[in-house]
Amino acid sequence: MHKSSFIFFFLITIGFSQQQITETIVYDGETREYILYIPESYQTNEEAPLMFNFHGGNGYASDWILGSNMTSVADLEGFILVFPQALADPNDEGSLNWIHKDPTDHDDIYFIESIIDELASQYMIDQSRVYACGYSLGGEFTYELLCRLNFRIAAGAAVARTMQSFQYNNCNLEHPTALMTILGTDDFVSPYEGLSWNGELYYVSADDMHAYWASFNNTDSDPIIIDIPNFNTSDGSTVERKTWTNGTNCVSVEELKVNGGGHDWPGVFGNMDIDSDEEIWNFVSKHDINGLIDCSSSSLEDMQISEKKIIKIMDFLGREVFSSKSIPVLFFYDDGSVKKSFKVF
Repeated sequence: MHKSSFIFFFLITIGFSQQQITETIVYDGETREYILYIPESYQTNEEAPLMFNFHGGNGYASDWILGSNMTSVADLEGFILVFPQALADPNDEGSLNWIHKDPTDHDDIYFIESIIDELASQYMIDQSRVYACGYSLGGEFTYELLCRLNFRIAAGAAVARTMQSFQYNNCNLEHPTALMTILGTDDFVSPYEGLSWNGELYYVSADDMHAYWASFNNTDSDPIIIDIPNFNTSDGSTVERKTWTNGTNCVSVEELKVNGGGHDWPGVFGNMDIDSDEEIWNFVSKHDINGLIDCSSSSLEDMQISEKKIIKIMDFLGREVFSSKSIPVLFFYDDGSVKKSFKVF
């Protein structure tokens, strides 16, 4: 593993000095590229979290760093950000894909691990706080990392993609793992209800996928559902925040369900009621490799909601079992568990 070249770009924006570096690394006989983003607040004597952000199928890291808004979040929050580049898939007409079509022996899982090791040798990286997120096929690859490189990845978020059925049936999680998804119900590229062809299931439904992650993490079986205010009435969609709480080591699973949303990265294109980049960081950053950071009654207090919301609780089959204008009241116990009650208006 050798770093063969690098190029420095210094970009100035109001209030922040940004450092963007294009790196190459030799992995599995290939010279691979990734874009590294170092925020001005990075300190050489203090460990910083590391976030991977994966472009979609047949995409370019150089485009995706502009297509999302995560560099701005990195500037504010002080984490190191990586945009890796996928290789061409010869079985898919040279499309730049993270997961190549069979027959293939291509595997990018350990390419990502080699980047972690390389960066940890050069920068102060908090290796207990390595996160992954991605869009479309990049979201599918995020599930792959969480399932197969779980001992290195603390938490993740997938946008505009459910799990491939093979991933769903072969996921090998080693620690309580927080997951966020942002999925559009009218996504015709990655259908919310999953995808079957000629009787074979290729992608599982959003409901089945979230049930799997909730079950593994031992969360409450029914999510708390909160309607997010429809700030932008012209985008043709609304958002529900569904949260499965009270998991092992205080881990939670969260879905931002974009009703009427398509194959989008909300906040940049598609729904504009939420900002995907901010939502992802706010969720994953609360966790390290062990679960919720400082899992205790005091660290769970931010789960309380102080303003009136329309609250719905659904079972795994999507049936509404509770709906009211309520304030959820959470009771915290010394062992870190949480019990919910509701004050109804």
